[in-house]
Amino acid sequence: MLKVLVDTNVISDLAYGGSTWKAWSGAQLVKHAGHLWINPLIYAELCVPASSPAEVETMVAKLELHYAELPREALYLAAKAFKTYRQRGGTKTSPLPDFFIGAHAQAAGFTLLTRDAARYQTYFPTVPLICP
Repeated sequence: MLKVLVDTNVISDLAYGGSTWKAWSGAQLVKHAGHLWINPLIYAELCVPASSPAEVETMVAKLELHYAELPREALYLAAKAFKTYRQRGGTKTSPLPDFFIGAHAQAAGFTLLTRDAARYQTYFPTVPLICP
């Protein structure tokens, strides 16, 4: 069974409007309904523009998103991706959320639904992507 980890940008396209990707993102969520997952990083990113925790919970329920914690293997993979990023001249001083999201997809065997394929392709090349 296909399990799809949904990147924050895809959910935000529908939830917060103004995106030229709304139709594509909506179609992907419908296509993969019942198999959609988020993790703590994605949940936290959804909280940034939200006015309350209830708003996020309503969104998660409406989109029928399953929730999965990050396995330790994903934390290790995220750290290794960050180390590679720094060795390549990256300037951030702590791991980016995308490293945790990509690492989670790799460790748990998710396909990743995202509009930002470049970073995932660079640091997690074995993760199957659904992207425009």
